Parts: sequence; C-alpha cells; structure tokens
Amino acid sequence: MTAEESLAKLKTGAAAYAASGAFSGDVSEAMRQQAAEGQHPFAAIVTCSDSRVIPEAIFSCGIGELFVIRTAGSVVGAHELASIEYAAHHLHVPLTVVLGHTHCGAVAAAIAGETEGNVGVITQAIRMAIGDEKDPTKAACQNVRSSMRCICEDLAGGESHRVCGALYDIASGQVRWLEETGSHEI
Repeated sequence: MTAEESLAKLKTGAAAYAASGAFSGDVSEAMRQQAAEGQHPFAAIVTCSDSRVIPEAIFSCGIGELFVIRTAGSVVGAHELASIEYAAHHLHVPLTVVLGHTHCGAVAAAIAGETEGNVGVITQAIRMAIGDEKDPTKAACQNVRSSMRCICEDLAGGESHRVCGALYDIASGQVRWLEETGSHEI
C-alpha cells in the first residue's frame, strides 16, 4: 500500500467513525490468528496517551493495521523516533500520522507552565513547540506540527515515507487534517 492509499484509508475510516460513532475494525479470531504470523501495518500513528483517544477506533482499523506509538502530548523523542524508524525500515510502513487532540491535558499543563517532576520533560517540549500560544486548540496544532518536523528531520536516505498531522476533536469524533509535509526519504 502506498502512502497516498494509506492516508485515503485513514480518512475514510475517520469519516465513518465520526458519522457512526461505531468501531468497525476487525478484531476477530481469524484476524488474531493471521496477526500471529507477523504484522503488516499500513500506517504508523503517533498520538497521545490520553484514554479518550483510541486510534484503532478513530480510523476504523483492526488488529495489525496500525503501528501505534503513544506518549503524553504526542511528544516525539528518541524512543518514539526509534519506533517510527522501526515501522518505516522494518515493517515498510509508508505513512506516519501525528495525531493530536482537543482538550489535551499535556498541552494545558504546558500552557499553564507546569514543570514539576518528570511531567516537566513533556511540558517543556510542548512549551518549546507552542511558544506563547494560549489557545489550547491552536497550541495542540502547533505541537503536532513540531512533532512532524522532528520526525521529518530524523528520517534520511532510502525509500519514501510520508508524514502528516491531524487533530482529533474529542467532542465531535471528527479528525481535522493539517497541512501535510509530503514525502521524505528514509
């Protein structure tokens, strides 16, 4: 599957989920048996650890279709980049989507200037991404774009890989696609 086909499938799945609110991914016993033989995801999704954000449901995907990397605030660091590289190089995933969301606690904490404990590592990264932005939705979009740039800077040489961003609206269930960065060689 190409990056364009992967993105089209995600957009179709997101529209179906927003329209119905129902999860239509295949999690059957047959799919579990097939997945036991290996994984062949068509997209990598970098998203927040927030329990209200469920990528497989949002994109109407089942077992083995998405390679999901979760971290508070959708922040990308060394571990997340290594996971993306694994997906791209070893699993031949053609597309990575950074999925932010509305009402993000990590973004709100960064806006509020919270830096206590290990959470401070995340809020400081988000703060660098959003600057002085105080609007939570705009800040979430800026944070997604920052993670996209980080991924693009990390990928170099070899086969083509596409990176794009999106914002999931928790209240409506809709996904708003942000401008895409195009293909990058990995």
